[in-house]
Amino acid sequence: MARPKDPDQLILKRQQRLYRRQSEGLSTRQLVIDHSLKEGICERHSWDDWKQVKIWNEEDWAKDRESMVARIQSMRLRAIDKAMRKGQLQTVQTLLADLGKVVGESEEVINIKAPELNIRVENKKS
Repeated sequence: MARPKDPDQLILKRQQRLYRRQSEGLSTRQLVIDHSLKEGICERHSWDDWKQVKIWNEEDWAKDRESMVARIQSMRLRAIDKAMRKGQLQTVQTLLADLGKVVGESEEVINIKAPELNIRVENKKS
């Protein structure tokens, strides 16, 4: 594959590589510094690339926000299934609690089942 000679295309490709790498778990500064070294560019240009990546991230989030809850729920259900198969009951309990919060199982509903304790302090008569 021939490399594009247009400087704007080169910059775009470089920014896209940084965009792909952001899911590697590095901090922003680590990503930018590593990007600078790998691409052979100064750190200032690497930060400029990161600014574009942030814009893309914001656009992605705006587009994906609606479907994100459904995707997260699907991942939770798969994780619950796998944890159950492996006998990881603490993990299952945590995931079920998270799932319950999303579907409206609030603390008020849970606390209805808890006993109520009333303490009344009376004045001491001398």
